[in-house]
Amino acid sequence: MVCLKRVVDYNVRVRVKPDGSGLALDGVKMAINPFDEIALEEALRIRERDGAEEIVAVSIGSTDCQQQLRTGLAMGADRALLIETDSDLEPLAVARTLKALVDREQPDLVIMGKQAIDGDNNQTGQMLASLWDRPQATFTSELTIDGEVATATREVDAGLEVIEFDLPAVVTTDLRLNEPRYVKLPDIMKAKKKPLDVIAIDEITDDTAPMFAVTNVAPPAERAKGIIVDDTVALVAALNDKGLI
Repeated sequence: MVCLKRVVDYNVRVRVKPDGSGLALDGVKMAINPFDEIALEEALRIRERDGAEEIVAVSIGSTDCQQQLRTGLAMGADRALLIETDSDLEPLAVARTLKALVDREQPDLVIMGKQAIDGDNNQTGQMLASLWDRPQATFTSELTIDGEVATATREVDAGLEVIEFDLPAVVTTDLRLNEPRYVKLPDIMKAKKKPLDVIAIDEITDDTAPMFAVTNVAPPAERAKGIIVDDTVALVAALNDKGLI
């Protein structure tokens, strides 16, 4: 089971609404979260190595998420599930919804991006593993599966860490795991015939109440312009004026 989130395309410069209530998304290009796209590519490679029988792409959100799920089907997923909701769910609510879906689908592996580029929370995979009471391999940059045992290379602060864990499990992907394939037009046409089921979120779970409220959204402060100094003496003086030394 691969989790795909609909986010603003990473090439787009986001704008804040004038009233500070959120981001201005009208007419903005949307895409699959890049880390989730890597997760789907890895699932496809696992299947190509005869390590998986079926790949199910899952998304939680509005009906617009069908666009990203169709892209996932065009990449090679076998079927798709949209858990439909108009609410912007927090990571714990997403994890609870995915746990209910895991109980229904019984996957051997749940794979998703380490974080979404909109919220940058890096929480959902870890929370799902805890709720599911199964092993997790986060920040994965290399993954191999041998039967019911998987080995992952994780990118950690001190370098690389190699762990071995039993399946079923949760894996979250890092950038260096792979490079997603390019979707061709014939694959896009074939994807239209693949099954995409839409399920109302209240049919899956009713435990999605928010715990936080966003009170204001603001763009980051503009950086001050730099200055050019003639020599090291002027550099030291400039740093001293700013209280940096």
